[in-house]
Amino acid sequence: MDPVKDYLAINKASWNNKVHVHLESDFYGVPDFINGTSSLNDIELSLLGNITGKRILHLQCHFGQDSISLARMGAQVTGIDLSDKAIEAANELAAKTHTNARFICCDLYDLPNHLNETFDIVFTSYGTIGWLPDLDRWAAVIARFLGTGGQLVFAEFHPVVWMFDDDFSRIGYNYFNSGPIAETYSGTYADRNAALSQEYVMWNHGLAEVFSSLLGAGLEITAFAEFDYSPYNCFRHTVEVAPKKYRIQHLDNKIPMVFALTAVKH
Repeated sequence: MDPVKDYLAINKASWNNKVHVHLESDFYGVPDFINGTSSLNDIELSLLGNITGKRILHLQCHFGQDSISLARMGAQVTGIDLSDKAIEAANELAAKTHTNARFICCDLYDLPNHLNETFDIVFTSYGTIGWLPDLDRWAAVIARFLGTGGQLVFAEFHPVVWMFDDDFSRIGYNYFNSGPIAETYSGTYADRNAALSQEYVMWNHGLAEVFSSLLGAGLEITAFAEFDYSPYNCFRHTVEVAPKKYRIQHLDNKIPMVFALTAVKH
């Protein structure tokens, strides 16, 4: 199997295999979530503001926790994801939480063939764009589904993080997009001891690539911030410096770990 040509099949299989492990993991805390705990973080909440009555498209939603959290805040939410197992779980979670979030299973680039409407907000967060080879196409999809005056709200792990090897002991990867990174991993960020071993294909995207893709799609970047912590304990050698704020212990606050931005379609 050619990892570049077949990246969609490889990554779909990878995410399908992870769903059952993630649902049962402490990382995702599904029982507490069902009982009302929000999965959203301060970083994105501060950018979203009051979303009551807003129509939100959530790209790469995994099994829908953030989509459902947005719906609980009063939004009308549509989540999309490549993994059919994740979408199946999302629909089950929506039923268990009595929320009316709807979900579509498709490749992000193919979404215009599955959906024909516009939204007030396009939302996407944490570990999303690395699965996409072409950010110009990503930005075009965002612009396609935003109505006039609509806003992108985007939070993502900082590209500096992806330069390091898994142990954060050396620079192992290019900051810039130098092509696909095809590797095999064991376990998953939500459970490193899980009996999983499979292929994946990813791409690194520097900040200039992110900005230029959005600007090229006609969006105006209206806010940008960088953060010296991750709200998720999903990396090796972390220490919790405050509630839901994790850093790589030996790097302390010396590297950016997350960035967030908003962009508007005029």
